[in-house]
Amino acid sequence: LPEDLKPSVQVALEKLCKQTGRRFGDPEHPLLASVRSGSRASMPGMMDTVLNLGLNDLTTEGLAARTGDPRFAWDSYRRFIQMYSDVVLGLDNSVFEEIIDQDIASRKLNTLAELDAEALKNLAGRFKQLVLDELGEEFPQDPEVQLWAAIRAVFASWKNVRAVTFRRLHNIPDDWGTAVTVQSMVFGNRGADSATGVAFTRDPSTGEKGLYGEFLPDAQGEDVVAGHRTPQSLTEAGRKATGGQDTSLEQAMPEAFNKLSDIADRLERHFGDVQDIEFTIENGKLWMLQTRTGKRTLKAAIRIAVEMEGEGIISREDALMRIDPSALDQILHPTIDPSAERIVVGSGLPASPGAATGEIVFSSEEAERLKLDGRKSILVRAETSPEDVHGMHAAEGVLT
Repeated sequence: LPEDLKPSVQVALEKLCKQTGRRFGDPEHPLLASVRSGSRASMPGMMDTVLNLGLNDLTTEGLAARTGDPRFAWDSYRRFIQMYSDVVLGLDNSVFEEIIDQDIASRKLNTLAELDAEALKNLAGRFKQLVLDELGEEFPQDPEVQLWAAIRAVFASWKNVRAVTFRRLHNIPDDWGTAVTVQSMVFGNRGADSATGVAFTRDPSTGEKGLYGEFLPDAQGEDVVAGHRTPQSLTEAGRKATGGQDTSLEQAMPEAFNKLSDIADRLERHFGDVQDIEFTIENGKLWMLQTRTGKRTLKAAIRIAVEMEGEGIISREDALMRIDPSALDQILHPTIDPSAERIVVGSGLPASPGAATGEIVFSSEEAERLKLDGRKSILVRAETSPEDVHGMHAAEGVLT
């Protein structure tokens, strides 16, 4: 790391402590942080993030006492040990998932959400023991040590396999590098009036104006991308369109939803383009985590460019320059004739336009093997993760 990085981070941390009234390692008022990547080109899910940093045995007890919610405190610590061990210490995340599954089964429960504070405290203890057994050293308790290890790991994730593959597929130069952002934590896992989610200012598939996206109540960011729970629609219109049974954010938390709509509109006008927003709601209060230019299909891009020019957000020249000539082939994708007779054997969440044919495969590695043999495949998974980027590229189509 550059020599002048440490002192500049210390100065910024002091400012953060003053703003939040909290300090790293203080059991009464612990400062908890998220450490995120920030590439100049959007690479969603390709690089690493560490959430809940600053928790240890003492600060977790303090957090439980201060909030009066021990379940939330131990759930956050359990999440931190699992994420830090995966991203920073290099332990396979599936080992932790195995322990969780065993614990849920042994208690004759169905989901992680049913575990109480004592069970989550026990889980955190088992996770720490796993770290000791595998690495021969204790899980780090010093928040300063945690912070610098996390900063290094997030910088290093620029060179992980999925990020390198993604850049190759999207012609992003390797020498751009990434920024690292340290933010104070807000918590979407504080109960029924808390949530986390992602929102687009316009539908990335059709270009239709209006908030589009998903959220999960009582959850943190990684829950949305991990695919263990099915997210709920932000809007009532979106819920009806997908036939969703769960409540939309618009219905569940109208005040936070209206504020999100207002801010989304301001961000779009400020940046002059569709925004892809990450947000958290903690005890009914909305917090904005980040915004970036939203990816979209070509069909949506054309509609968005024309409508934004009509709304006076961008000029006619800007509208024309928004369309990537190499993306025009999207409009030529084959599709299934709407009048054709079909026998449906499976359905999933829609992601992009077009129809495809191929043999069914159940792993990314299998999809790559078939491609090398000159055979076409459809990758079928319960859910895909950033680790599947190579298989998604090798397959003709993806069903999740």
